Amino acid sequence: MDLPLEYLVKQQARARGGIVLDASETGFLIYSTEDFPIGTNMKIAVLFPKEYELANFEVFGEIVWKRVDVGERKKTYQYGLKFVEVSKEDYWKLKKLLGGQPNSNLYQ
Repeated sequence: MDLPLEYLVKQQARARGGIVLDASETGFLIYSTEDFPIGTNMKIAVLFPKEYELANFEVFGEIVWKRVDVGERKKTYQYGLKFVEVSKEDYWKLKKLLGGQPNSNLYQ
């Protein structure tokens, strides 16, 4: 998938960037250079192409697992996030991006 994202964690004053590697109706697999513990809640804005411009959608998610990759210069992290809250409008955007029809029971 490889979509850019911006996330904000309560304990930090500024937003950080990362990449959505995979997505589903219930969560994301993301890549980051920041280390967070399991259970961390994040506000996430995902950018995606919409015709000839960029659009975004926002979700609130919680880290449910993480994997640490140790490279030559620094550690990187992959996180599994489950959605905690998604607006109806943003859920429709996600479903359209995933190429399916929304299930109205999953959004809030």
